[in-house]
Amino acid sequence: MATILCMETGSTTCSVALGSESGVIGFREVSDANIHASALPVLIEELIRETGFELGNIDAIAVSMGPGSYTGLRIGVSLAKGICYALHKPLIAVGSLEAMVTGVGEFINMESINNNSLLSPMIDARRMEVYTQLFNRKGEMLSEVKALVVETDTFSDLLKKNTVVFFGSGASKCQQVIGNSGAIFVEHFKPSARYLLPLAQKKFRDELFEDIAYFEPYYLKDFVPTRPKNRIIPD
Repeated sequence: MATILCMETGSTTCSVALGSESGVIGFREVSDANIHASALPVLIEELIRETGFELGNIDAIAVSMGPGSYTGLRIGVSLAKGICYALHKPLIAVGSLEAMVTGVGEFINMESINNNSLLSPMIDARRMEVYTQLFNRKGEMLSEVKALVVETDTFSDLLKKNTVVFFGSGASKCQQVIGNSGAIFVEHFKPSARYLLPLAQKKFRDELFEDIAYFEPYYLKDFVPTRPKNRIIPD
């Protein structure tokens, strides 16, 4: 039974979870967009201490691969690769949107939606853009990851035939522009390292490991640096 350390750093919440096929053994998180680099090692140290595990006895490291925050993903992947390299452990990469689907059942009763319903996890991608992907009610992938500009007709064709469940940090953008009875918006959802665990366990069983030397996060689009809000020297 594999014991896997999971890391989620692609959103404003930074979290780590330790688990096996029996479920989550321990979990730690902090919600602050600007402290992932300093918080992540501390969270791991606290988690290991609280659960009584030794890092060297863990079977694999799993990390959210994106899409998501460029800086957050880079921090998580860099630390995961470093641990794997130092301890000779396999690296498992889990799609951020796919992991979100495994956790949405904590926020909505999946039995209450019809069998034709679609799941659309969304990650905020600046302005009116979102990263999203479509899944069926069983969590099976129906489309590739896309960066979309949310407009009134973006999901109109889908909503004519299906109920679509929107959730994640980008879903509120859709709620503002989509007025359709077929749209369900899940509030207060946030990514979590706990949601990586079932997918990571399956990849471990199938030996779907990443090349530590060459693996990079799935950014989807180029990083665009932002200016600080309070500038000392004006333009």
